[in-house]
Amino acid sequence: MAAKTNAGFTVPGLSLANGHKVANALQMRIHAFNDLQLTLKHAHWNVVGRDFIGVHEMLDPQIDLVRAMIDALAERMATMGVAPNGLPGALVAARSWDDYEIGRASTTEHLAALDLVYTGVITSMRKTIEDVGKLDPITEDILIGQTGELEQFQWFMRSHLENSAGELSNASARTEKGAAKKVK
Repeated sequence: MAAKTNAGFTVPGLSLANGHKVANALQMRIHAFNDLQLTLKHAHWNVVGRDFIGVHEMLDPQIDLVRAMIDALAERMATMGVAPNGLPGALVAARSWDDYEIGRASTTEHLAALDLVYTGVITSMRKTIEDVGKLDPITEDILIGQTGELEQFQWFMRSHLENSAGELSNASARTEKGAAKKVK
């Protein structure tokens, strides 16, 4: 018999249906963040070349903060009466994006590719904020704070890709491999 994933309660002030709707939206954020923290760790292990140590050490605090974001969202889901799912199979089945495409590569190649990853995650976070904000300002507040941190992480990465005119070296790239090629 399969375990029940939704309880018969949610947080006070929300209908059961709306509480579970908000929690289900958070599940996709958990999948995205689990994928992001694994991608960041992969880049951390595979970055080489100039500025190696700076980029290598810049990624670990980001990974730690993304992991904390996962925990906050999973606990919010549980508070709303929905069991969070952090299993890899569920992530792969639910995601609409492909695996990260860069293996062993230079710091600028990884940062250019990760810039695109962050753009995707931040864009979907803003959409989720818009969707849940209509139903639950508490969850909206959590997501807004997390999005601000993600935007700051992206700025850190972009500072390595930006020239003095404010142009990104990976501008107009559509894929991670395309972004990495632009900065070679």
